[in-house]
Amino acid sequence: MDSRDERAGTAAAAGRPLDRKAELSEFLRSRRARLKPEDVGLAAFGRHRRVPGLRREELAQLAGVSVAYYTRLEQGNGRNVSAEVLDSIARALRLTDAEHAHLTHLAKPKSHKKKPAARQQQVRGALRRLLDTMEGVPAYIVGRRAEILAWNRMAAAVFGDWSELPPAERNWARLVFLHPEYRDLFIDWEQKAIDIVCALRMDAGCYPDDPRLSALVGELSVKSEEFRRLWATHDVKEKSHGVKRLHHPLVGDLSLNFESFRLTDDSDLGLVTYHAEPGSPSAESLRLLASWGTDATRPIPSA
Repeated sequence: MDSRDERAGTAAAAGRPLDRKAELSEFLRSRRARLKPEDVGLAAFGRHRRVPGLRREELAQLAGVSVAYYTRLEQGNGRNVSAEVLDSIARALRLTDAEHAHLTHLAKPKSHKKKPAARQQQVRGALRRLLDTMEGVPAYIVGRRAEILAWNRMAAAVFGDWSELPPAERNWARLVFLHPEYRDLFIDWEQKAIDIVCALRMDAGCYPDDPRLSALVGELSVKSEEFRRLWATHDVKEKSHGVKRLHHPLVGDLSLNFESFRLTDDSDLGLVTYHAEPGSPSAESLRLLASWGTDATRPIPSA
């Protein structure tokens, strides 16, 4: 972790808000560093390049803006930047949709309707009852800061009984980075960790003034070398579906398809469901867990 990341981690650990200007600056630098001139159709001039990736003047040329203008933006001054310029820079940097949205959140926060960062996240009773009716389907509601807000019995059977943990511990980031048993549960632990950090980065772009998010980032930066390494990449992405491979302590290996749905009345909340391919060994394992009822739920030790 370089000195900038160390300062950011120290500030976050103290509960201070994340520095939006610094976040914008580091994000643009990190995206520029991953591109080479030949990647974007430019001739590389000079035999030796002191830094990896595109130079500022090369990026400015691709985006159709002056070097001075782009330099001010990369220094964190996005106050008067237009949406059109951001679009041009996003195209030049070959940003994904999630990265483009993150750039916009960082550069033009006033263009987005603000919500109280520290407001209590609530799950409607009807949603909780919906989770309970999804028999045989592990499902849960996740909110900002990777907080696990509600879940059904099958989710507890697959991932552990989160009700045994204090509310502050019911958080995917804390579970993945601070609870060793989750390294054993996720066969591809590294990818799960990347997904969590990318989601937290998206939250940080939308809610840099959230003291609870800053405190979480600070705590994880202090306690987990892996988190510090991944946080320093400034990667962001949204993953709405895919496959998770698990090694369950009771039924062995599971291959589960997941789907994530954002709620239309509160886009900060997401419903995540898991299912196995019909007739597969994983489907039989889920059926077996469901038949065991509460005997299948597993306590999770505190970190």
